Parts: sequence; structure tokens; C-alpha cells
Amino acid sequence: MRFHSFRGKILCVLLFFSAINIITICTAVGIYYVGTEMRQHTDFAYSYARMAAEYIDGDKILTYAKSNEKDNYYEQIMDFLNCTQAQTNLLYYYVIVPCANDFVYIWDADNGEGTCALGHHEVYSATGKSTAIRAMEGNPNEEMIITEDKVSGYIGSVYYPIYNSQGESVALVGVDLSIPYIKTDLAHFMVVIITGVVMVILIFISILYLIFRKEFIKPIHDLNEAAKNMVSNLEQENEVDFHITTGDEIQELAASFRQMYREVKDYIQKLSNVTAERERIGAELDVAKKIQADMLPCVFPAFPDRDEFDIYATMAPAKEVGGDFYDFFFVDEDHLAIVIADVSGKGVPAALFMMISKMMIKSAAQSGLSPKEVLENINNKLCENNEQEMFVTVWLGILQISMGKMVCVNGGHEFPAIKRRENDFALIKDKHGFVLAGMENTRYEEYEVILEPGDMLFVYTDGVAEATDALNHLYGTDRMLAALNQEERTDCRKLLEIVHRDVDSFVGETPQFDDITMLALYFKGKN
Repeated sequence: MRFHSFRGKILCVLLFFSAINIITICTAVGIYYVGTEMRQHTDFAYSYARMAAEYIDGDKILTYAKSNEKDNYYEQIMDFLNCTQAQTNLLYYYVIVPCANDFVYIWDADNGEGTCALGHHEVYSATGKSTAIRAMEGNPNEEMIITEDKVSGYIGSVYYPIYNSQGESVALVGVDLSIPYIKTDLAHFMVVIITGVVMVILIFISILYLIFRKEFIKPIHDLNEAAKNMVSNLEQENEVDFHITTGDEIQELAASFRQMYREVKDYIQKLSNVTAERERIGAELDVAKKIQADMLPCVFPAFPDRDEFDIYATMAPAKEVGGDFYDFFFVDEDHLAIVIADVSGKGVPAALFMMISKMMIKSAAQSGLSPKEVLENINNKLCENNEQEMFVTVWLGILQISMGKMVCVNGGHEFPAIKRRENDFALIKDKHGFVLAGMENTRYEEYEVILEPGDMLFVYTDGVAEATDALNHLYGTDRMLAALNQEERTDCRKLLEIVHRDVDSFVGETPQFDDITMLALYFKGKN
């Protein structure tokens, strides 16, 4: 049997309380037995002390104490004491006269060895004087005085006063009983009591244990086995059923277990289906992520046969797929279009809206429209059937490579940053137009940026500036510019890696909230 099993714990509890009951009952019975025996012996001793006190003439006692001479009356009383002692189990039967520091024997039954003669003085025991004084005052102890004698062992003593004809106490009758046999009787009595109590309690425990086993232990054991079978059969077709009919809370618990098993089994089945569906969706999202990545220019160097510029871009989505996108493509041999955009929302809807926007912008730009006309044309198309009310921020620039002139337009996007060859990066505070797909027939304004050889352009989405740390602090454009200006660079790829590392260092373990997209252009000009 396992000690930590429910059955073992029940048995241990029963044994513990049984031991407590045995100790309590035996202690109470023992105390009662000793008290009863002592009261009986005390009453017995007092009866003989009282009898002698009433039989003896108190007027004659002081005469014997003073003269130490015996007469016929003296011998008569001695015969009375001796006869009484011989017929009873009195150990000592005597009459004494208390004095200041000791007492004087008048009679001492059985004038043999160990008895005291008339006129013999003896010193009080430790409690003898106070006991004798109380008895002489008419207040004898209600209980025996227990003393230890080297010869007789433990002795119980009582005293009763003898009165003269004037009602004065003149002497004490003493009765001593040997009480070691009380301990022997107690030992035998306790053996019998303990044996009986143990037998009764063991029978009671056995009956109680059988009841516990039938009503509690076995149902709980069956319930435990059923629970184990439930766990092992959750993913199998066969049902696990059991019946416990105790008519109490355990039966209700068993019914709850059956209901819980059915619900858990059903939940696991649904969870399996959901997991399979999630795996399918996850696989499809991986494909969508691959498709989205493939739609963005991702081969660098992008135009190895063109040495007038260097370009590099990255996009890190916050989810499997994102709404940010960038693009760069030739409108003709002398014009390079650069696009960076941010679709509202995240996930698959944003990715779909992003793909549509990207293709439409590229198609419109390659048709020969100006940046302003591209955004106005695409805005009206995106507004059509836009029931989800999504929108996109766009920055578009078309660079005339031979002249270094870039015509730009900003549809609600972040300020671009430019680095002149001899200066640090700084923001171009261009005029923002409204977002695309926000309102039909929106007008946009173009502006020009002249690039000299050695200049760099940096465009980005709000995922950079609005990256937050654990304390919800924003990364901001000031930190972004500080990262861009850490050192003199003409390598677009290295520049973007520096900014990305700085953003990661700032946010720490905080999950990425928004897509992070960046693009850098280094203009070299014609050789």
C-alpha cells in the first residue's frame, strides 16, 4: 500500500485518532480508578480512626502522657487497638499527643518490633506538623497524607481528634495503610482496560474502514482509473464510460467527469481541426509572403549596368505579410521612378491592397504620366468600391538621371531625408497631399529636388519613426537622423543596416508593431 494513497491516508487518520482515544480513555479510567480506590481507603481509614476516637476516654489521655504509667484502662484500649488491627489490613493504629516540635505516643497497636511504647517522642515528618495541628483544631484532611517508608514503602495516613469531656481535642488517632498494592491493582486493572479498549477500537476501526472503503475509497479509485482511461482514449474513437452509484457527491463528481470527458474530447477534435486549418493558413501565408517578397525588387545590385547611381531597399513586415511596399523601375532610359508606400492596417487585407496599389502605380508611371498625375489617377481608381475604407500613403519621385533632377510628390507619407555631399542628412519638409483612396478627385502638388554627385536620398515608412520601446517611447526622426549621420557612408546597404540595428537596439525585446521599410539612393551622376 502506498503511504501517499487516499486509502493509506484514511487508515493513518483512523489509527491516529484511535491512538488518541485509547490514551484518553485509559488515562481517564486510570485517574478515576485511583481516585475511587483512594476515596474508599480514605473512608475506610477514617472510619477506624473515628471509631477509636469515640471509644477512648479523652480525660485519661493527658494523665498517661504526663505519668507514662499504665493501668487496666490503658491495657483495655491497647487490646482494642491490637484486636482491631489484627482483624483488618491496618498497617499502624495509634494514638498520639502533638507537642510543639514533636509528638508523644500514647498507644501503638501491636507492641512488637517497630511499634512505639508509651511516652515515646518522635519528630514530625515534612507535612506531619501542619496536618496534626489542623486535625487538633477539628479540621482533619479529607484525603490521605502519602509518605514513603523505607520498610513498608508508600503509606497513607489519616488523623482524627479525640475530645475530652469539655469538648477540647487532646490527642489524635492515627491510622496508616500500606498502599503499594493499589499500584499493583491499578496495573492489572489498566491491562484489562487497555486490552478491552484496544479490542473495541480495533473492531470499530475495521468496521469504519470497510465503510470508508466501500463508500469513498473504492468509488474514488474507480474514478481515478476512469480518468486515466479517459486521458489515454481522448484521441481514439471508442468511448470510456463508468458508473458509480454512491448516491452522494462522489456520484455527482463521476457524472461531471463523464460530461467533462465528452466536452474535452469534442474540444480536442475541434482543436485538431483548428490546428490543421491554422497549419493550412500558415502554409498559405508563407506562400503569400513569398509572393509579396517576389513582387518587390529584391536582387541587388538592381541595375549592375548602370553606374550613375546605387540603390538598396528593405522591408520587414510586422506580421507574415505586410502593407508596406517599395519599388524602383525605369520609365525610360533616362528616368528612374522610386516609390515607397504604407497601406493602412496589417496582414492579408493590407498585403492585397498593397499589391493592387503597387501594380497600378507602376503601370501609370510607365505610361508617361507625371508623379502628380500618377497619384491623382490612382487615387480615383482606388476609391472605387473601397468598402473596407483602406488607404495608402505614398511618396513618389521620378529622377532624370542625366540632369540629376527629381520630380516628387507626397501623398500623406513621411518626410524624405537627403544628404548633400558636404553635409549631414536632413529632412525635406515637403508639402503633404492627402492619402490615396481617402477621397476622390484629390489634387496633389509636385516639387523638385536637384541631386548632385555624392548626394544620398533616404525614404522610409512610419514603422521606423514610430517604433516603440518597453516604456512606449517613440524612436522618432531625430534618432533616425542621428543613426544616418553616424559616419560618412556612400554604401546604401550598409546605411540601411545601421538604421535597422539602431531601431532594434532601441526597442529591445518589445514586439515589432508596424512594418519597417527603408530605401536609400546614392547619386553618382554621369562620369
